[in-house]
Amino acid sequence: MSPNETATTIIPERSFADLGLTPMTLTSLARIGIEHPFPIQTLCLPLALAGVDLIGQARTGTGKTLAFGVPIVQEVDPDVAAVQALVVVPTRELCLQVAGDIETAGREAGTRVVSIVGGRPIGPQVVALSQGAQVVVGTPGRLLDLLRQRSLDLSQVAILVLDEADEMLDLGFLPDVEAIIKATPDHRQTMLFSATMPKAVVALARRYSKQPTFVHAEHGQEATVPATKQHFFQVHPLNRFQVLCRILDAPARDRVAVFRRTKRGVDRTIKGLVEAGYKAGALHGDLPQVARERVVQAFRKGRLDVLVCTDVAARGLDIAGLSHVINYDTPEDDRAYVHRIGRTGRAGAAGVAITFVAWNELDTADLIRRRLNLTDEAVHEVYSTSPLLTELFDLPTTEEAATRRKHSTPAEAAPARAGGDLAPAKTAAPKPANRRRRRRRRISSSEATARPASAAAS
Repeated sequence: MSPNETATTIIPERSFADLGLTPMTLTSLARIGIEHPFPIQTLCLPLALAGVDLIGQARTGTGKTLAFGVPIVQEVDPDVAAVQALVVVPTRELCLQVAGDIETAGREAGTRVVSIVGGRPIGPQVVALSQGAQVVVGTPGRLLDLLRQRSLDLSQVAILVLDEADEMLDLGFLPDVEAIIKATPDHRQTMLFSATMPKAVVALARRYSKQPTFVHAEHGQEATVPATKQHFFQVHPLNRFQVLCRILDAPARDRVAVFRRTKRGVDRTIKGLVEAGYKAGALHGDLPQVARERVVQAFRKGRLDVLVCTDVAARGLDIAGLSHVINYDTPEDDRAYVHRIGRTGRAGAAGVAITFVAWNELDTADLIRRRLNLTDEAVHEVYSTSPLLTELFDLPTTEEAATRRKHSTPAEAAPARAGGDLAPAKTAAPKPANRRRRRRRRISSSEATARPASAAAS
């Protein structure tokens, strides 16, 4: 097949066993309740298991990870203590998610998976590699660091996967990715997966693949936009935070991701939400990796139900029960929009995507809507007091919402301050005044002991 050929879009009902999964892999997936393949998996697995190079395109949340994770698990030789598969991803969050999914799929086979990300000490990663890692999932910067230190040997890699390559293009990682690819053998199998396929990414895939098969799981609008209810609201910047709070008061919502364009914007929004009593945490690139993981874990477990983040979380944030995505700032283009709203409506679940549009962002919003065929519904102008919001989201009164927050917010949600770091507050140090009083008492006692008897008598 040439790169321009596309696998059939008539997808028959097939089981994982029909697609070539081994009994061990079937058992590993069944343990976590995965029994029926998604379209991208049905199309890709027979080809990938046969060793074909792939360019796979499907919207986020449709199971791309297992489409390449299963072939990796079944190709790796558990008796060989060397890196046999490499997955390159753009963000730390996506790295941890992909590594976890591959580890789950290979649990019965005993596949050893190591995640390699920046923001963490490099020493333990070097140790994990030296102990016989067979699958490495990593971000470009840290992978290059380990290659230059000669702590990472890619000479036995049989499968190379580039996941979300368009994001790596946007972040300027393609030169690093090419350097990593050149460290792998020429005879490897190469697979590239992403929700969108700009020309530069397709050129990269063709440059480093052998007659790749281009696979589309879906066509038209559904290839890039989830089956999610989407709203565009024209909102005045001075009323935008109040509109956000009203939407967060919707009784039917579960967990919500709120996207801001900048880290400073995240900090301003999180401060206001926490002060208003919402269980909110922040996620952006300036937070230490440990704090980022702690916030995501709290969000997964429900201790937080609002996550305010920059686009660093648009990849790899795969959380069940994420019912709403709110674009507090209008995304810069349709690709950014697709990846943001792809955090909800995953794996066939329902979702709601809401985009705020300021007056100076109308042209950008119109461009997004035209490119994604979302022009059927008008962009409504709303304020926090608009009856339309109450009608759409069945909102309580502001007083009822405030009372509910007061009674439902647990004490542990308070540490979401300071950008979402959930570490418990340290015990307060003794007040300086107390220390001074104790010091004065000690001095007075010693002076009285040293004072001459005559002085004491006088």
